[in-house]
Amino acid sequence: MKQPLRMRIAPAARLCAKFALGVLGATMLSASPGLADDAPVPQTLTEVAKRPQAPDFVLEDIDGKKRRLSDLRGKVVLVNFWATWCPPCRREMPSIERLSHVLKGADFAILAVNVAENLDTVFSFTGTLDPVPTFPIVFDRDSGVLKAWPVRGLPTSFVLDKQGRIAYRAVGGREFDDPAILAQLRKLLDERQDKAPSPNK
Repeated sequence: MKQPLRMRIAPAARLCAKFALGVLGATMLSASPGLADDAPVPQTLTEVAKRPQAPDFVLEDIDGKKRRLSDLRGKVVLVNFWATWCPPCRREMPSIERLSHVLKGADFAILAVNVAENLDTVFSFTGTLDPVPTFPIVFDRDSGVLKAWPVRGLPTSFVLDKQGRIAYRAVGGREFDDPAILAQLRKLLDERQDKAPSPNK
C-alpha cells in the first residue's frame, strides 16, 4: 500500500529539523560575548577521509529520464540533497546554477537530488529562480537514496572524485561559486583518474 505523502516526507523533514537546531545553537553561541568573533563562516567543503565509494543510484529526472550516478564515472560530480521547504536549500540553488556555468566544458557534473517531493512542487519552485536551473534534478520519492548516503541534514552536498568516491562534503548551505570552493573543485578536476589518492591514505 502506498504511504501517505506526509509519512514519506517525515525522514527528510527530521533531518532538516535536526540541522536547523544545530544552526540555531551555533548562532546563539556566536552571538555570546567572548565566544566568537564576527568573521563570516568560510565557504569551504570538508575533506572526507579515505574517500569511501559513493552508493550508486538510479533516479528519474524532471523529464522522466533515468539518471544513473555511476554513468558519470570519470567526472567530478556534485550530488546535492535538497527540498523546496528547506530555506538554506532554496538559497544555495542559484549558486549551483552559476557553478555549472563557471565549470562548463570541464569534466564536471551536477545531480540535485530532491527528497520526497513531487514534480509539480519542484517545477513551481524552480520557475521562481533566476537563473532557472539547467542542471539535472532527480527525484528520491521514497527517501531510499537519502537513507543510503551519510546525509546529516538538508541541504547536504557531496563532491565525488573521478573514481566515484566521496572526496568532500558540505552540511548546510553554501555559495558554490565562492572562490574557495572553486579552488577545491579545480584541484579535484586536476587529478588524473589513475593517480587519485588511494582510499587507504
